[in-house]
Amino acid sequence: MAIIELTCNLPDVDKNFNFIRNMPGILTKSSIAFLERYINNSSPTGYEAKGQKIWLDYVKPFVDEYFQDKYLNTVGIINPEARLRVVLEAHADEISWLVNYIDDRGFMHVIPNGGADPMVAIGKHVNIHTDQGLINGVFGWPAIHIRRDIPNLFPDEMHLFVDVGASNKREALDMGIRVGDVITYLDHFRILNNRYFLGRALDNRIGGLIIAEVARLIRENNIQLPFCLMLVNAVQEEVGLYGAKMIADRLKPDVAIVTDVTHDTNTPFTKMERHGETVCGRGPVLAIAPAVLKDLLELIKHSAKKADIPYQLVAVSRETGTDTEVMALSSGGISSALISPPLRYMHTPVEIVHIGDVEDCIQLMLETLKKY
Repeated sequence: MAIIELTCNLPDVDKNFNFIRNMPGILTKSSIAFLERYINNSSPTGYEAKGQKIWLDYVKPFVDEYFQDKYLNTVGIINPEARLRVVLEAHADEISWLVNYIDDRGFMHVIPNGGADPMVAIGKHVNIHTDQGLINGVFGWPAIHIRRDIPNLFPDEMHLFVDVGASNKREALDMGIRVGDVITYLDHFRILNNRYFLGRALDNRIGGLIIAEVARLIRENNIQLPFCLMLVNAVQEEVGLYGAKMIADRLKPDVAIVTDVTHDTNTPFTKMERHGETVCGRGPVLAIAPAVLKDLLELIKHSAKKADIPYQLVAVSRETGTDTEVMALSSGGISSALISPPLRYMHTPVEIVHIGDVEDCIQLMLETLKKY
């Protein structure tokens, strides 16, 4: 099945780079151009090939070695001969939908691929990725005038359907649509109010940017690390942390610092009493959780204070819901920690992350590595 890269221009990069250039100086115009290509490309769970190629092409100049496994977990390595092994990890896949059934009228009924939210699907433009190429469609929905007569109608996966303009099932099949084809939204990368990155799949391609920028800064500043640093862009996180499970067993690192987004709780209808106070623009969020090694967390906090990097804390009673658990529980126990930029509107096509938080995450990872 072909997952086809979306084409895009770079107007937002040029328009907003004057602002970005006046920030602390970590992200570059090339960094933002990479992020835009990376976000605008569709790489849903199980079909990450195009996105992994974009990420690896960007990272190659900054690493000594690289490889991909059978499932396309992608790893760049700095100082491969060193005995001690440290991993920086993000995940590459995005949520999507799958064609589950084609009815006699030519409408596609769907199931989620990962944690896709039915509430935000209705009315969205989509691409169906088929072996014959992209098919454009929309998530349809009954008009407000007539759905009052339909009891118990609400957006969920049982009621969602995609309309591609087919007259019947045969026509949909002739277009190349098959059960199992992936469906992705068309939303593209933007910069919002000179302050935020906005787009689909910032969960967690922003993590891919963060670890790639750490590698770039190490190479450009000729930082000599006394350990092997492995940059891991893992697949299939959204359906069960599968990629991290595969790669952790293969790499067997001594230390793993995971980056994945967490919730900005400073938005309407979100209760800080339940979810904690983590706010866009106030710095990286450090998780306090059973899977997080306390000594490693203290090192990260110490590094932040020494470099005057703001950070926030969040308490997690059981699991973080990220690849951190996998790393911590692999190979007899890997020293693990989690650094997160706060994100608004997770698992929607309009995810938002503060540019300053992204730069602070990059700087905090780098400072921690220098002090390890």
